[in-house]
Amino acid sequence: MKRDLTSGPMRRVGRRLTALATATALIGLTACTAGTDDEAGTDNDAGVMTDYAADTTFRATEPVNLSMLWTDWPDVPITDSWQIFDEIEKRTNVSLDLTNVPFSDAVEKRSLLISSGDAPEVIPLVYTGEEQQFAASGAVLPLSDYVEYMPNFQKRVEEWDLGAMVENLRQADGKYYMMPGLQEVSVPTFTLIIRKDVFDEVGAPVPETWDELREGLAMIKEKYPDSKPLADGFEGQSMLNYAAHAFGTVAGWGFGNGTFFDEESGTFEYAATSDGYRDMLEYFNGLAEDGLLDTESFTAANDGMGTVTEKFAAGQVFAASGSNGTVQDFATALDATDAKGTYELVEIAPPGGQAGQIVEPRNFWNGFMITADAKDDPQFVAKLQFLDWLYYSAEARDLLRWGVEGETYTKSADGTYTLAPDYSLGAFNINPDGKTDIQTDLGYSNNVLADSTESRALKQSYNTPEFVDYIDSVLSTRTPRDPFPPAPLDELELEQASLLATPLKDTVDTNTLKFVLGERPLSEWDAYVAELEAQNLQEYVDLINGAYERFAEKNG
Repeated sequence: MKRDLTSGPMRRVGRRLTALATATALIGLTACTAGTDDEAGTDNDAGVMTDYAADTTFRATEPVNLSMLWTDWPDVPITDSWQIFDEIEKRTNVSLDLTNVPFSDAVEKRSLLISSGDAPEVIPLVYTGEEQQFAASGAVLPLSDYVEYMPNFQKRVEEWDLGAMVENLRQADGKYYMMPGLQEVSVPTFTLIIRKDVFDEVGAPVPETWDELREGLAMIKEKYPDSKPLADGFEGQSMLNYAAHAFGTVAGWGFGNGTFFDEESGTFEYAATSDGYRDMLEYFNGLAEDGLLDTESFTAANDGMGTVTEKFAAGQVFAASGSNGTVQDFATALDATDAKGTYELVEIAPPGGQAGQIVEPRNFWNGFMITADAKDDPQFVAKLQFLDWLYYSAEARDLLRWGVEGETYTKSADGTYTLAPDYSLGAFNINPDGKTDIQTDLGYSNNVLADSTESRALKQSYNTPEFVDYIDSVLSTRTPRDPFPPAPLDELELEQASLLATPLKDTVDTNTLKFVLGERPLSEWDAYVAELEAQNLQEYVDLINGAYERFAEKNG
């Protein structure tokens, strides 16, 4: 079926696409099916599939139209040829009514829509923590009240041992307000990518610790004196994020609300005043002083001339932050030079340190919220069933990633996915000669839905063998840090915490960079801590600890 798209404020995809210009405790979950009956006393079970169960295809008994927020990636625009919406509707009798927001300001637009009451029913691309403000204001539903209608969610949580993590989603009232993307295996997305051939050349082993990395970098510096062999490229935020765990703290992208739970005292402390944080800064400052750290990569975004990718290609950098996609970027750049065919790039497990061979906690990926008014819809339960199928069933996850089995891909008895020769997936350099890209042309492997929930087999199916090796190395040699206990704030406390946390973090960000670059000596550490204390640091920490104690007392 062909769909007309116009350039005006209204355009059609599926039924309609509006473009904006601008459990209980899971320990007790036992339901295996998600039908409804008269005893439930519900008036919103129109379209329900009464025998719906895990690993069955959901199909509504009457047409259902579900409104959903959709983030437009600039390089993957929706077109009238996207097959994914037709295929979903053909299988489930559910059409998606999309409200589009641009990627550049999606978070701001999302908040505006929700606060104004104009948001669609389903809000995808929600990461843990982002739901707190909307939960506190009552703008979204407590989805823990409805898990009985989500048998696939229950099954995946049990199979993948995620119950304790789901419990940590609970807010001040003991309920959780988002359904997370579930990952069978969880490894850090960003880590260190090294030129292993150069490490081998100078006799340095693949570093298992940050101290070993320093030794290897020094050997490379001696061989290549004009280099600054270590770089980040994300203004320090990536490297400090995955390095912090080895020093027993949090930093960079993983700074969160700035607190770190101390197991010995049983209280939260402010991470950026801890000994571990200071030790981490001292380590990176030492690298900078010795010419081993490309300090420009801590101050400039990796988006123009002189970027880390270009320095990698030029032989000025030999280890840098990145994801599995960055490996391909580095390889493409190196292939354009005399290094083609001579290099070996390896994505290594994040190095360990004084806190041990520790990486970030096992984590969720993006999930969804449902706006509060949706519960009054006559088809509400059917929509819950559909979302359970879409986000958590193996059938839907294969569909969202690869398309239609037997048409765009095949799946062998041993679980191997093979893209059909006429199709490509350019984002992962699969079948580059295929005439039709299943992402850009058909809508599969899209960023809004496809990445959310993944089995290990599905995650490995579109990634390189080198990334599979990376997964294996992390799982076999590193230990995820235990997640911090819940300390959910109520609506008033969230406002208060925001007012206190913002100036504190500004001070931390400014001085973290100064300490690393040597613009402020670490001999002034006590003065820096005093500056934070003068910004009501103790009041902020007391607020977090008060929420922790209240939640623990109420929920055990």
